[in-house]
Amino acid sequence: MIDSGAKGDNNMAIIQNILFPVDFSASCAAMVPFVKRASSITSAKVTILHVLPPFSGSFELIARPLPEIEENREYVAREKLGIFLHADFPVDKSPRMLVAGDAATQIARVARDDKFDLIVMPTHAGAFRRRLLGSTTAKVLDTAECPVLTARHAERIEPRGLDHREWLCAVGLHADSKRVLRYATRAAESFHANLSLVHAISTGEPDLPVRLKLNEELHSAEEHAARQRLEDLQKTFAPHARIHIAVGPIKQALTEAAVSLRADALVIGRSPEAGALGRLRDLTYAVIRDAPCPVLSV
Repeated sequence: MIDSGAKGDNNMAIIQNILFPVDFSASCAAMVPFVKRASSITSAKVTILHVLPPFSGSFELIARPLPEIEENREYVAREKLGIFLHADFPVDKSPRMLVAGDAATQIARVARDDKFDLIVMPTHAGAFRRRLLGSTTAKVLDTAECPVLTARHAERIEPRGLDHREWLCAVGLHADSKRVLRYATRAAESFHANLSLVHAISTGEPDLPVRLKLNEELHSAEEHAARQRLEDLQKTFAPHARIHIAVGPIKQALTEAAVSLRADALVIGRSPEAGALGRLRDLTYAVIRDAPCPVLSV
């Protein structure tokens, strides 16, 4: 393993060390405004990581021995890493790390071993969910132990100004909701953001339009029960958060709530246990893929 990075001392801030994995692509470059925004608000240090993939050539071995090839690949990658995004993240303030192996595995390992608080990665554009499921980002989302911030089509959107800080936390009202809400509250405080809570009640009818209960009267017993449970969680974990109920297909309800409330971050939960099925489910992937703002998966 090749490692040229360094870590700072931990303190009580919830986000103080950000890991920004790069593959030198346009998608990574497009994430720079989001990384800089998070860093500037929280005063977090950004470390840029590149994972050198395993050598997959064959004909080159005819001309040169493998150790020489690997040495040259490392040299080229280190040189490229040193200048990539240098204007935005000077090396003296944002250290570089170079490791070798499978990208997703190494990103999750570095984040865990070096105790990073947040990973920021793009989600590559694609019309079909399987393209997200097969991506490095999807694998990191499924295995990383720390929160992961992703943004859909970062090349075509820009983060809102620093004066606009509206966060939305999706609350499922299940056993993991307290953990997610506790983190969302602390993170929103770190970003000095207003926090809203939204719970989606599925109608089971995908063709019906989503109804976002902002100031509307709640009609059904399920809506009243959901608001009561949200209010109980709010009192304990997020006393200043606003509560909203959305009725409709869950993915559409959450994404449309993010649009209506002009959220600049949507917080969603991942299972705290990896297990056989992984941390994420199809619905979570779909929300990450289609959300109109960056998604913080915790």
